[in-house]
Amino acid sequence: MPTSRSLPWWRRRAGVLACGAALIMTAACGTESDVPESAGGDAEPEEAECQGPDGEYLIGMSQANVAEPYREQMDDDIRAAAAEIDQFEVVFADAAQDNSKQVSDVENFLTQGIDLLIISPNEAAPLTAIVERVHNEGVPVIVLDRKIESEAYTQFIGADNAEIGRAAGEYVATELLPDGGRVVELKGLPGSTPAQERAEGFREGIAANPGVEIIAEGVGDWLREKGQSQFEAILQAEPSIDVVYAHNDPMAEGAYLAADAAGRAGEMKFIGIDALPIPSGGIKAVEAGRLSATFVYPTGGSEAVATAEQVLLECADVDQEQILETELVTADNAADVYSRNSTG
Repeated sequence: MPTSRSLPWWRRRAGVLACGAALIMTAACGTESDVPESAGGDAEPEEAECQGPDGEYLIGMSQANVAEPYREQMDDDIRAAAAEIDQFEVVFADAAQDNSKQVSDVENFLTQGIDLLIISPNEAAPLTAIVERVHNEGVPVIVLDRKIESEAYTQFIGADNAEIGRAAGEYVATELLPDGGRVVELKGLPGSTPAQERAEGFREGIAANPGVEIIAEGVGDWLREKGQSQFEAILQAEPSIDVVYAHNDPMAEGAYLAADAAGRAGEMKFIGIDALPIPSGGIKAVEAGRLSATFVYPTGGSEAVATAEQVLLECADVDQEQILETELVTADNAADVYSRNSTG
């Protein structure tokens, strides 16, 4: 018989509700494997009607923080896409880079009776249990951009961060430093999967050029101001730097500002990730010459709403993973990439 992983969401939720009702008559209620055949362990979960387009749906969006321009854009993309669907209402919560607050935000969404959760976890491990809980209660969950340490969700949407890291490393090893050189890496929040994967991928990318050396690392937690302060300290310790690889554009811009203030910006190249197609984003920084390159990292906001539409309005099952495309942005193609991706 089908497992809870293969059942459509509305049948999984019905099973949870039926299980709760059974508590009145039984001492415990667990998974089918926990229930003996005599108690109906092999019975098909009760099937509830999917309201589809006739229903009205409350969606909770749990954001890791809104201090990053990328995350502000993600929320804006969700708002814009959801505004086109009459049956959707979206409520937002900002965890402000606080794992315990994000757990509390999601618990609050559950008390509000959300029909679907979209979450971009601050860090993987601390948010895994609450995401599993929501999923196990039968509420569809879309995990956006950052992963958890479990597969208990409806769909993950995001780009391949390890591949982006590899591409960045290859660009440094072949284009910026073909004869070798000294690299500083500014990392995102250590417990977040994009930071881990972008670091690992970058090392794979530069491995083919043994002359490329990572001489220093800083942790900027995705924030421009922290990236700037981290790089100020590194500048004082390192008299020779050829490339700064930052895990996102704000930290790369922060590093540029620190180097510029020290009169050393001309000595090195800066690369980042995000390439937001907005006036203050990474693509324009490449056009202006502050960054040598960036990589498109889609927010996935519109894709998340499209998945919610499939699940809630079309009553459809969806693939558990949706990988978004990326692209290297340099001075040669920045204007074209901006034109193709900008919405205003």
